[in-house]
Amino acid sequence: MSSLGTDGGGATYNSVSGDAVVVGPLLMAQHIEGIQLPPAAPAAPPCQGPPPTRVFVNRTEELAGLREAALALAADPEPGVVMVVGVGGVGKTQLVAQSVRRELAQLFPDGRLYVDLEDHRRDGAVDLAAVLGGFLRALGVHKDYVPGRLAERTALFRSVAAPLRLLVKVDNVQHAPEARALVPPQGLLVVTGRRALPSLLMDGAVLIDVAPLDDRAGTELVRRWYADADEGTAADVVRLCAGHPLALRAAVEWLAARPQLTLDDVVRDLTAGRYGTGDDGAREAMGVAMGATGGAAQDGVGASGAPAQDGVGEAVDAVLDAVVAEVSDDTRHLYDLFGVLPGTTATADLLRAVGATRVDAGLGELLSSRLAVLVESADRPQRYRLHDVVRAHARQCARALPEERRRSLLRLVVDFYADAAAHGDALVLGARFRIQPPPVRPLSELGAQRALFTGGADALEWLDAERDNLQAVIRIAADEGWHQEVWRLCESLWALYHSRKHLADCVESGLLGIEAAQHEARPDVQIRMRNQVARAAYELGDLDRAEAQLDAAAGLLELAGDPRLSGVVWESRGLIALARGRSEESPHAMGERAEEARQLFERALAANRAVPDPHGVVVQSYNVAQALVAGERWTDALGVLDEAAEVARTTGDEPMLPRIDLVRAQSFVGLGSLDRAVAATVAAADRAASLKQFAKLDQALELLAALADRAEDRPLRAACEEKLRELRRNMGLEPPAAPPA
Repeated sequence: MSSLGTDGGGATYNSVSGDAVVVGPLLMAQHIEGIQLPPAAPAAPPCQGPPPTRVFVNRTEELAGLREAALALAADPEPGVVMVVGVGGVGKTQLVAQSVRRELAQLFPDGRLYVDLEDHRRDGAVDLAAVLGGFLRALGVHKDYVPGRLAERTALFRSVAAPLRLLVKVDNVQHAPEARALVPPQGLLVVTGRRALPSLLMDGAVLIDVAPLDDRAGTELVRRWYADADEGTAADVVRLCAGHPLALRAAVEWLAARPQLTLDDVVRDLTAGRYGTGDDGAREAMGVAMGATGGAAQDGVGASGAPAQDGVGEAVDAVLDAVVAEVSDDTRHLYDLFGVLPGTTATADLLRAVGATRVDAGLGELLSSRLAVLVESADRPQRYRLHDVVRAHARQCARALPEERRRSLLRLVVDFYADAAAHGDALVLGARFRIQPPPVRPLSELGAQRALFTGGADALEWLDAERDNLQAVIRIAADEGWHQEVWRLCESLWALYHSRKHLADCVESGLLGIEAAQHEARPDVQIRMRNQVARAAYELGDLDRAEAQLDAAAGLLELAGDPRLSGVVWESRGLIALARGRSEESPHAMGERAEEARQLFERALAANRAVPDPHGVVVQSYNVAQALVAGERWTDALGVLDEAAEVARTTGDEPMLPRIDLVRAQSFVGLGSLDRAVAATVAAADRAASLKQFAKLDQALELLAALADRAEDRPLRAACEEKLRELRRNMGLEPPAAPPA
């Protein structure tokens, strides 16, 4: 017989605390069945990657190689890898896009994932955790279920993708480990890069080498674009562009915008070097950008061991010089801005904020000239980027700007992001404790046509979409010595780091924030920055590094004015103490760690009461209760939790209530009161569902199923397990069945 309820199945309700109740088992099960869950995401498979162009010539051998490799690998239950290599801008990505349209999409029907690793590369290393986070969300995993650590994201990706025949496309791979981390459990990984990776070939990868177009294929391409072109003249253009598709396209697009000129004019101007810069350093830099990177390439050997295309970089450089020289002044200003920007993408709002005029027209001209491309995004503001070869040229051109002009543009970029991130932080985390004052510019001034974001969820999406640019901005601000902007950005981005678990970013930027605080002699800021690094290290499991940062922060507390800074340090120390206690096998050691944590949380609580900071009081009371539960002081924990819940309800701190209820349930379990433990857990589930805290709802349902099992309440257990399966299915942890072949 069930021990839940008062009569084994009636509708009697007994008050527990707050608004939690105990009900009979039958009604309890029905109540759980009635919890409203979010609908499952659409079952449409992801379809990422640049689209194919309508005009495409030659590449017959390369397409055949891709097709044969894909057919062979598709028949193999083990995943496969294809490497497509060639100089920058030679058409590797477009070759893959054409192959996807013709064969690969049909061979791998469960979805296509795409990433350009240049968007995630910093100091030569790629943030693979961020890449996998994007893949998981594309596969339908809800953001609340995306874990923080790389190992956990890798495991979840393999679990979610296990039943799917996926095609994963990755541009700009430089090292084999980058590719290996992104291989789907079954399906095909197609990577592009500027040189072959021998260790991947040893693993069994198939190599496809993409060379510049020969005279015949290049001439055919030019005449498709420019039907009236004389064959000999078209061939001259191909030779002057070294058969490079990007250079050819830019030259013909430039001509198409000037109907008074002919292809002969292009040949004459390029031959005469009219638009050449005469800068050997610029041409050398462009040669590096085109693919002469890595030891072999620098010795005159190309991607797959063939001689490097020495003239390709100079040819592209000359064409880009010609195109840029003829655009309007406003468009040239935009081009220079792209060369100055720390990141790789830009929105129209950013470009306007840094002084660009006629932005829409200028972007249109850059797009039509094939200097810029629109970044594929279904749910975020339009972003623009230069092809990496073009970006190298733009940055070389930007170096010719007067230093004062370059720094003034950079400062406008940094100020835009600092203000935008501060507004985003305020919307995501509300009235949390901050050291920096609110931004002077209102949010409405940062978006010319509409606000950058509205509401916390929208702000978090904006911050996540701009994450790589924000990290680049922090680094450039540190390089330029703009210390206040460095730590302002770091403080504001805690909203993003904590919510989306970009923990490696938090450590990287936090270390720069510490240096900035030291330069400004700001002990309060240094404490905040060190605590952020410590919290990220704690979540990454690096407790020693976290404690080292907190030791350094504690030494500065006497110099800090706001007692809440002491509170955040004591809180982090308490969390580490609990984590160390959980890792120790001895119950006695756990008890000692729990008491240590309680004392630290009590100090943090006192610091927040001294301000007073109601949210801080609720959080630290909740932490004190957690430590009391760990130390098996169940009754004391309940008293602390009741006070915390009252403050939370009075101050409107609703998001804390499900967390409080879950700890309350653990206290009742410790006291042996399953009825009240169930009631508190149901209250947590109800609140979490209403607040759309799906991870907390998952936690509540899992605990409730365990409690029902202990009480031998089969209807409640079955209801919880079914609701939990439905929740996880809707959250994307169980992918839809693959369509029948």
